[in-house]
Amino acid sequence: MTVTITHETAVAVVTVDNPPVNALSQVLRQALVDAVAELDADSSVKAVVLLCAGRTFIAGADVSEFGKPPVPPHLPDVVASIESAKKPWVAAIHGSALGGGLEIALGCTYRVAVASASLGLPEVKLGLIPGAGGTVRLPRLVGPAAAVDLVTGGNPIGGKKAEELGLVDAIIAGDLRAGAIAFASDVAEKSLPHPLSSRGVPAVEPGFWEDAEKAVAAKARREIAPLKALASVRKASETDFSGAMAFEREAFLELRGSEQAAALRHVFFAERAAPRPPELAGITPREIRSAAVIGGGTMGAGIAAALRDAGLPVVLIERDPAAVERGLANMRAIYDGPVKRGRMTQAVADERMAGVAGGDDYGLIADTDLVVEAVFEDLAVKRAVFEKLSSVCRPDAVLATNTSYLDPDAISQGVSHPKRFLGLHFFSPANVMKLLEIVPTATTAQDVLATGFALARLLAKIPVRAGICDGFIGNRILKVTRAQAERLLLAGATPSTVDAAMRAFGLPMGPFEAQDLGGLDIAAFQRKAARERGETPFAPVAERLCTIGRLGQKTGGGWYDYQPGDRTPKPSETVAGIIAEMVEGLPQRVWSEAEIADAILLPMVNEATRILEERVALRAADIDLVKIHGYGFPRWRGGPMHYAEARGLSEVVAVLDRLSAVGLAEPPCDGLRKAAGDGGFSTLADQRTMGKR
Repeated sequence: MTVTITHETAVAVVTVDNPPVNALSQVLRQALVDAVAELDADSSVKAVVLLCAGRTFIAGADVSEFGKPPVPPHLPDVVASIESAKKPWVAAIHGSALGGGLEIALGCTYRVAVASASLGLPEVKLGLIPGAGGTVRLPRLVGPAAAVDLVTGGNPIGGKKAEELGLVDAIIAGDLRAGAIAFASDVAEKSLPHPLSSRGVPAVEPGFWEDAEKAVAAKARREIAPLKALASVRKASETDFSGAMAFEREAFLELRGSEQAAALRHVFFAERAAPRPPELAGITPREIRSAAVIGGGTMGAGIAAALRDAGLPVVLIERDPAAVERGLANMRAIYDGPVKRGRMTQAVADERMAGVAGGDDYGLIADTDLVVEAVFEDLAVKRAVFEKLSSVCRPDAVLATNTSYLDPDAISQGVSHPKRFLGLHFFSPANVMKLLEIVPTATTAQDVLATGFALARLLAKIPVRAGICDGFIGNRILKVTRAQAERLLLAGATPSTVDAAMRAFGLPMGPFEAQDLGGLDIAAFQRKAARERGETPFAPVAERLCTIGRLGQKTGGGWYDYQPGDRTPKPSETVAGIIAEMVEGLPQRVWSEAEIADAILLPMVNEATRILEERVALRAADIDLVKIHGYGFPRWRGGPMHYAEARGLSEVVAVLDRLSAVGLAEPPCDGLRKAAGDGGFSTLADQRTMGKR
């Protein structure tokens, strides 16, 4: 049964049991409505406790119903039924009460929770707003300021914070069921508070709504749902309950069919599937109880911090005692930041560092389960590290290389027991960035590959399997991004117009701003390696800038000029002069923002399609996750592959044909033309094999 009813003297306990997360399926919604009617008719019942079996309270909507026509009873009617019950209902919350789950709790007369509970309205993260009274009841309970934060940000809060806001009436320290029953017995003898639907919203200071709109718009970055959520909370504050409910429902239904909601649903399901890819079903990963990192630079320290944040003891190995101290200092600096900002206590930071042992003796890691190499991007240096590891580590220890461009197969040459070796491409800062490209070699064992995904789950990262090629998935596409940006410079655009167009599309910064931040020398190093392989990378202006020492912010100038202590990019006369020299005799034109975006994004899609054809990526959604979590592609666009399909692949092909006709892009590849004719990228995906370029 989805819902069962038991009795503890005068208190009825309604227990929801709809595993795994007690989602609000149609069957559960109907059962709750039926429970209200049954208990209203039972004169022996004085109060009701709504409790959930399993690991969580009602965690939200049933994802299997996403995108399908809703079936009655609709959630607003379920909430209204509970709120209008003749007996007081007490929501007893553990785990997560999110979205519709919290709206159910808001329909209850009271709410109690364990301190570890998580409560929130995350609908904006799916391009929606609450649709069952969340934006209308919440400000009546906690006030408009707190409601705006919860509804427009979508981030959950803990039980104690919820109690401080008045969202929860009491924190239950012991057994939740017993505590909730005792609470219900007590309130059954008291006069009941007015239901939220009949309460008013506290007044706000003059200018509150205008200030809130500016703040929400700045964070939303062209997402529609946060501003709609704000408007709904404001409507709840300025009109009666029924009018506000009608406004919320209309906005919810409008957003449910929007392109942004479709894109965010796509990302939601892709993220949900990523940690457990179907090709690894049934394969048991190796156990990881300890870890080591070779190299204490920026990347190595970040990886070590990520491992410590996940609770693993870590050994940090460097080449000599001085380097060990620098590596440990890099780690301490990682924790000093959140401590200074009040996001971490000093005690927690000290505990994290206490779990790190530094040294220059590889013998310290003889019994370690996982070793991640994070030294300089040089093949000989990395091979030397793994030669030492092969002689020291247990034969079953997992050995991983963190590399952005080098061939893990080449790095692994000479490694003993090569089945335990794989690539793990972390993104900097490794303790913050959620993306992890997992790169198996030709000899990587399946259980070792599964261990990479298990590690990603432990680190709360988004894992994507990548085949071996120059740059794997993300950096291979990034090369196209940079090349296209320079082609635009030679055709009449400027760095500032290109960057502005990409920000308008939704990226946090444009390609030239990003290069200045990271340093132009990084890409120059990769171009040098490519030329040594016989390739001819396209970066004429960037090469000139590197030649004259303009490497970005760190040298006071790259694509832009920078004043000392100021990271604000200023147009550079030097760069403009170099571009002017190079464009002499070439056709020039005026570019719109949309045309600039097409000239960069659609060639990226073309290259991504090749990546799919070559089985460097197994799924188009994996490419979307790489670009969103590693490179700032706007989440509400769904990633480049989803964006291209939503726009129409036939149109993408036509635009690329026009660009290639004038030398501004490569022509559409055969796979892209095939996908356009066959209805999508799924025709190119093959989940059974992985090829190499």
